Amino acid sequence: MIGILAAMVLMLALLNVRENRQENAKTEGSFLQELLLALEEEMMELWCPVYTFSKGAPKTGLWEAVSGQFPLFSFVNRQEQLVLLSESESTYEEIIRAEGQDEYSEDLAAQQMRTPEHSEGRISAGAELETLLRRENEAAQGKEADSGGREDAVDGLNGTEGITLAEGAVSKSSAATLQKKESYQWDYFKKFDSLVKEFYIVDASTAVDANQLNLDCLLSKDFSVEKRIDEKPQILIFHTHSQEGFADSVTGDRTTTIEGVGEVLTRILEDQYGYNVLHHLGQYDVEQRDYAYNNSLPALEALLEENPTIEVVIDLHRDEVAEGTKLVTEIDGRPTAMFMFFNGLSRTKKHGNIDYLPNENLADNLAFSFQMQVLCNEYYPGLTRRIYLKGYRYNMHLKARYLLIEMGAQTNTYQECYNACIPLARILDMELSGADFGY
Repeated sequence: MIGILAAMVLMLALLNVRENRQENAKTEGSFLQELLLALEEEMMELWCPVYTFSKGAPKTGLWEAVSGQFPLFSFVNRQEQLVLLSESESTYEEIIRAEGQDEYSEDLAAQQMRTPEHSEGRISAGAELETLLRRENEAAQGKEADSGGREDAVDGLNGTEGITLAEGAVSKSSAATLQKKESYQWDYFKKFDSLVKEFYIVDASTAVDANQLNLDCLLSKDFSVEKRIDEKPQILIFHTHSQEGFADSVTGDRTTTIEGVGEVLTRILEDQYGYNVLHHLGQYDVEQRDYAYNNSLPALEALLEENPTIEVVIDLHRDEVAEGTKLVTEIDGRPTAMFMFFNGLSRTKKHGNIDYLPNENLADNLAFSFQMQVLCNEYYPGLTRRIYLKGYRYNMHLKARYLLIEMGAQTNTYQECYNACIPLARILDMELSGADFGY
């Protein structure tokens, strides 16, 4: 192998020298130089077949002419061309298929389970303040109980394609004014590394930089909306993976799956916060999860075209974690499933930017989930896991206000996920009402 390379280098050098001498002969017109070149021509044709071949070859470059004479190099070059051709034809299929499979990535799951250590930019309320806030909440709940309170936020899914939900499935939320438990010193998070460490988990398949995650951009966008006085839908809730269930899901009972959780969230947003919500129960993963995002896209595009008043889209999922891991916290005395916001970047380490999965709303998508995450951390510390970033698009290009949410996991009960809809709806209302981040 070394001998072949040495021979190639020598031939390249000789040919370069010869080309230079030919140019000199043309310009200087020396009879002696022309004679020497003629003799050299005869010698090259006799002892260097590569040169003889290259005289009649297309002018594709000196390297191509020489390397083409060695089968090993020709084979490697052809293989590289075939790989590139294969990638261009199969990459789209590969990405669409991968997009429809689990968003969960086991190599980073352990990191998601850990609560990030408090950084210099994150401040928790003191013990005395926590006690005071708890007493205020308890007093407010007592007053609400004395006055009879209001009915449960959700009393059923009656009339929704045959789905029914037991009465009292979701407890009423507190009427007390919600107080911040934590706050941020934003100057600290202007550093990209600090921002990522505090708020994000980046999947091993993708990469992100300060162009995507810029604090000024993430916090400065305004996602407030005006609540509609008509009955036209303003929020769309649906499930790309409609078949996801929980530890105690009942076979055949869709109320005990992620669809039931979606209906609970729908009713809370409608009954308590006054939004018009369309809960779409289309199923796109019945036979297999592969291509679920691709399968659902036409239906979503049609829904948005038929309902131009929709401003917010929520794709509600259930995550998958290692058996034995329980994503649960306690809020107002209720066991509550932890949840996670998820963003696709249309960009992977392997393929770079995925040009045929463009997302003109990417910056807004990232800012929307970030602001929701901030509010959750400030008012319900421990309720959310860090935002997960992965490489594909997940249909998030359809709207600027688009949330992909992983609600609990297969180890949670559906009641824990019902309970999580209470703080989720409250935070969403704060965000859509125009939350002030003090930045």
